[in-house]
Amino acid sequence: MSGYDLVVRSRRTVLPDGERPAAVAVRDGRIAAVTGHDDAPPAGTRVDLGEVALLPGLVDTHVHVNEPGRTEWEGFATATRAAAAGGVTTIVDMPLNSLPPVTTAAALAVKREAAAGRCRTDVGFWGGAIPGNTPELRALHGLGVFGFKCFTADSGVPEFPPLSYEEMEEAFTEIASFDGLVIVHAEDPGSLSVPVGGAYDAFLASRPPSAEQKAIEQVIRLAEATGVRAHILHLSAADGVEPLSRARARGVRVSAETCPHYLTLSAADVRPGATRLKCCPPIRDAANRDGLWRALAAGAIDCVVSDHSPCPPELKRGGFDEAWGGISSLQLGLPAVWTEARGRGHALADVVRWMSAAPAALAGVTGKGAIEVGNDADLVAFAADETFTVDPAALRTRHRLTPYEGRELTGVVRATWLRGEVVDDTPRGRLLRR
Repeated sequence: MSGYDLVVRSRRTVLPDGERPAAVAVRDGRIAAVTGHDDAPPAGTRVDLGEVALLPGLVDTHVHVNEPGRTEWEGFATATRAAAAGGVTTIVDMPLNSLPPVTTAAALAVKREAAAGRCRTDVGFWGGAIPGNTPELRALHGLGVFGFKCFTADSGVPEFPPLSYEEMEEAFTEIASFDGLVIVHAEDPGSLSVPVGGAYDAFLASRPPSAEQKAIEQVIRLAEATGVRAHILHLSAADGVEPLSRARARGVRVSAETCPHYLTLSAADVRPGATRLKCCPPIRDAANRDGLWRALAAGAIDCVVSDHSPCPPELKRGGFDEAWGGISSLQLGLPAVWTEARGRGHALADVVRWMSAAPAALAGVTGKGAIEVGNDADLVAFAADETFTVDPAALRTRHRLTPYEGRELTGVVRATWLRGEVVDDTPRGRLLRR
């Protein structure tokens, strides 16, 4: 067939069946054909990447954009600009930190209005489950949210309170009735304590691995009782893997994610006062990090997403007992994970599975996550062997705080295409519905 708008070819094209030389032909924003590298058809625009890898656009299902209400923390324009610079072409925005939180149909409408016309990438939305809003969940599902987030412990913002385990059972039952997805920040509140002083060791001790494990066990119990599909967010404790694996073996519909900072950093990297590395749950020791990698390799952890949770610099002041807990990593997740993954013997196809295909499958984001005919032509040119030193001045987020400052990473995003168009400062992103 002729009349292709764009053909991109690479000797390192990452396809669902692995990495090989191939050409990708695009028509009307979708992938219309995948051919042999030397059989590339004619097109209006032809791009030859040579040895630069061609990946599907990443799908990041854990992003806090914070607009409206706390737009000074981030915002759709800056978040999606940073996402595209990092090879992410689809994000799903968390329901909290913005005002109002997305816990009602009216709040979802406010959120969508705030995002309209500002996005460089495609954007979907999670709903929220909080005490008292169970009657709102079905309506939010009908309006296309991708699922519902809840907390078992304090969320950090008063307008999004946690659910007790009894309230979780009520919400899970309702979500199961329409076969929805619930995503859980799982830390057992009874296992947490107030850190004594501002040192990192005290903060780490205040949120032990047992807090995650206990909460995960409760989520599993409730998912098994209600039949809901449940997902554990930002798993930082390798101790949480075993109960998840046991539950899955007996048919419980439960999955888990982890984040770049848990896979690439350890507690030894956290210097005194380096609160830009503070997050909840916390970055743990190197042995724990190795356990997460083993679980990821074995498929016990499904995907890797950013948990991009930015804030203004002034909220990172003070000790680890006072500073805001959140890490900004949307733009750097791909090179950070690839740097560590290749050193551990993983292939680029593994990273694509963890950061594109699996998150898309988790949330049910259709037409994304793989270079295959019929999908959106969301593509990334990735120089997988090129290194760079992280300079905060090069970040595209609103606030240029990063735990990777000064680190040498491998892998440079050379270009990003959204539906066959090079992402630039024109906001072409669409607002997605489940």
